[in-house]
Amino acid sequence: MEEQYLDALKALAEPHRLKLCWLLIHVDQKITVAEAMDVTGETQYNVSRNLKMLFKSGLLSQEKRGKWVYYTLAEQTQPHWQSLVESVRNLPQHAFEQEKARCQIRLSMRENNECTVGPNSQEWLSKTV
Repeated sequence: MEEQYLDALKALAEPHRLKLCWLLIHVDQKITVAEAMDVTGETQYNVSRNLKMLFKSGLLSQEKRGKWVYYTLAEQTQPHWQSLVESVRNLPQHAFEQEKARCQIRLSMRENNECTVGPNSQEWLSKTV
């Protein structure tokens, strides 16, 4: 069995990484660490580490634009990888409703579809109070 697939299974076994992967599947947009921090309430260290693990396992791709690194779901061509992504996609939505709603609010703060606001900004805090 390929090592990267095993790494993907291990990555998804951790609840915070599973949540991030689920969000990326369901919001169908690229997100930055700052945006993910606000959505999940996790620290920069934890969010960066979790996104990096998902990236290294082959589940995510990344793109650097200016000072931001955007993460998105990697395109999967192998059937077993596609099944893995589909299994995450089909997890019950009610378990992630709050994070999805927060993510949609956070992504609405973009200008020209680009992240322009760092984590825990006044703008974010005013929208979530």
